[in-house]
Amino acid sequence: MVPATGLTKCEGLSVDNDPEVSTLNLMITLTPRAALQVRTMQTTAGEPQKKLRVFVETGGCSGFQYGMSLDLPKPDDQQFVSEGIAVLLDPTSLAYLQGSMVDFDDGLHGKGFEIKNPNAESTCGCGKSFN
Repeated sequence: MVPATGLTKCEGLSVDNDPEVSTLNLMITLTPRAALQVRTMQTTAGEPQKKLRVFVETGGCSGFQYGMSLDLPKPDDQQFVSEGIAVLLDPTSLAYLQGSMVDFDDGLHGKGFEIKNPNAESTCGCGKSFN
């Protein structure tokens, strides 16, 4: 996989009037089920000011693995809004996750959060890592 290069903040996309929040819904999106679960987690944790951070780190059985947490924005983060949820991405993770969708499955065989990444050349059976 080749990470996206030459991206500048908000290149070719509309930006909210708030300079701190980009409404680049096309960069990473949440399904309604994922957004509902994130809201529940923010409420349960008692930290509604924290945002959803989606990131990529080395590891897993395929080379890279996905991670998610509730976190406060850092200076170099990009912040996107999807389904009313602010999503934080660091510049490196953005290059790998551009165009991804986050879903949540809590059914009988539910896997929890799932990231559907169009940039992944292959994924492992667990769905938590890719290359």
